[in-house]
Amino acid sequence: MTATTTTWVKVSRRLGMDGNPMRRRADKIEAWLLPVAVAVFLALCPVAALGMSAWAHADNAAAQRAKHSWHAVTAVLLRAAPGPAESDGGANTWMVWTQARWTDGEVQRTGAVLVPAKSPAGSTHTVWLNRAGAVEVPPASPSQVAGVADTATSVALTVLAVLLAGLTWLIRRALDRRRLARWESAWLTVGPRWSHRG
Repeated sequence: MTATTTTWVKVSRRLGMDGNPMRRRADKIEAWLLPVAVAVFLALCPVAALGMSAWAHADNAAAQRAKHSWHAVTAVLLRAAPGPAESDGGANTWMVWTQARWTDGEVQRTGAVLVPAKSPAGSTHTVWLNRAGAVEVPPASPSQVAGVADTATSVALTVLAVLLAGLTWLIRRALDRRRLARWESAWLTVGPRWSHRG
């Protein structure tokens, strides 16, 4: 028997396709649980990636449209912004929220603004406000949108994997309970016959 034939026999036996009359339907369902879960996961991977990318771009496009109604003010930091100055070997700048003061029209306001990490107290930064005077986060750059999409895709795929694993586990538990109930029923039928012999 060649290695390929042996492998196929093992796979067919594991999936319940070997024609074994002792194999119950629950056993066959259980044998197919993992392959089906993996196939569903692989089929949904591109859907999740495209969906998260579309969501990130749509969200940023909405922020770009909303920005037309915003206005810029200059804010002065009241305290130094915490955190590391750079990430990814200097490719990105960490942005953190810290307290600042700014003037909006004739009104002086104080609140949290988003600025680069390690910005010193007293430094000035441009802050965008909406019509209500609330601080808004500026739209992301294309590379930032790609990063958000990648992160969202990773989270979505992790959640999908956990959900499929949980569903597989629940189905396995249900199959085990069903098998146990059938075994007990069969024993109640056969057991008394054995005990009366001899």
